[in-house]
Amino acid sequence: MDMHRRQFFRVSAAGLVGSSLVAMGFSPAAALAETRAFKLASATMAHSICPYCSVSCGMLIYKLGDKSKNATEHVIHVEGDPDNPVSRGSLCPKGAGVMDMINSPARIKYPSVREAGSKEWKRISWDEALTRVAKHMKADRDANFETKNAAGTIVNRWLSTGFLICSSSSNESSYLTVKVARGLGMVGIDTQARV
Repeated sequence: MDMHRRQFFRVSAAGLVGSSLVAMGFSPAAALAETRAFKLASATMAHSICPYCSVSCGMLIYKLGDKSKNATEHVIHVEGDPDNPVSRGSLCPKGAGVMDMINSPARIKYPSVREAGSKEWKRISWDEALTRVAKHMKADRDANFETKNAAGTIVNRWLSTGFLICSSSSNESSYLTVKVARGLGMVGIDTQARV
């Protein structure tokens, strides 16, 4: 092998630096692994499903916060779940960026209502929100339910309200949701995956 003087000095210097680091116990692989373990060492992990589309990729969500009185929990890391049979640890760009949505200060976490004629939104409880939705649905169904069409054929339909089903729900819960919506007479049923 032909080697001129500069190449010899470069190879010698690289070998000297490398052997010195190994002699001092420095190993890049161990250092990188130790950094990752340290980041997630005190975090609690939860299994979840990506909220964006109907593929339902599995996610591992790591959060800090020991549930003590003054500690607030916050998500510090999100990655794909390698044990999930759907995605096997893969996430698309939207799923990989879900931590920004979770930690966003603009994220809505509680139900709110704006009364007719008001300019302000007020926070209400979940019980009150579900009760309001049920009352509005019943009033609309009572006012707009059709038992027969113009030709006199029995149709039993409710055309003034539609239903949007969650795309990341299981087959069983989607089946039950469609059965409930059809049982109420709704014709306009769609899934979030197409939106």
